[in-house]
Amino acid sequence: MIARPLPARTPEEIARLVRALGSHRYVAGRLILVHAFVFEALAEASLEEVREACAWSADVLASADLDPSSRDPRLHRAATEREAASALAALWNDDETAMRARETLRARLRSIHAPIEATLFDESREEDVFPVPVDAGWELLTIAELDPERHRGALDALAAAVDDAEAASEDAPPLHELPAIGPAELLEGSAHGILRAPLVLWTAGNETYSDYVLRGVLRAAKLD
Repeated sequence: MIARPLPARTPEEIARLVRALGSHRYVAGRLILVHAFVFEALAEASLEEVREACAWSADVLASADLDPSSRDPRLHRAATEREAASALAALWNDDETAMRARETLRARLRSIHAPIEATLFDESREEDVFPVPVDAGWELLTIAELDPERHRGALDALAAAVDDAEAASEDAPPLHELPAIGPAELLEGSAHGILRAPLVLWTAGNETYSDYVLRGVLRAAKLD
């Protein structure tokens, strides 16, 4: 996969970016997993975008047959882009609501002895992150699935890229993935409302196709 640095550094920019990554015409599928601890921490923030998710987290964490310190998949919600974007923006903000939410999350993580301190946005440790508060990825339509009219822009870009002529026949679904956002990133990833390190998007598949789609995403998020 190729790491592509993104020009989103403020909570508002990151929220627009996450929403845009899932709202374009090339998305074939998505998997956005947000841990119950995240929505629990935001319960007092009274954010309309995550109201339903916060109620879900309360029910999940109250389940007698579920260990909150486990890797039980029921602790993750298959969230929408809107929910994930709102959660990230709320936790990376610099206001009192964000600070209270981060402290609630920190206390919950400490209660299960989860490692909190780590090098921020370090992809080499992704396999060791526990729990994973936010993990988001999108599968794009394969090149073979592109419609000549609806997806003309990408097809024209592929036709103009001589070096990608052979790659244009690839059948594997292209992927766009955010890095796994762990406890350290959520708690310490921003300072004064600015992300401490650039967020990257990991892409797999035809480079011309991915570049074309990403340019559109950045335009939609007002980041170009």
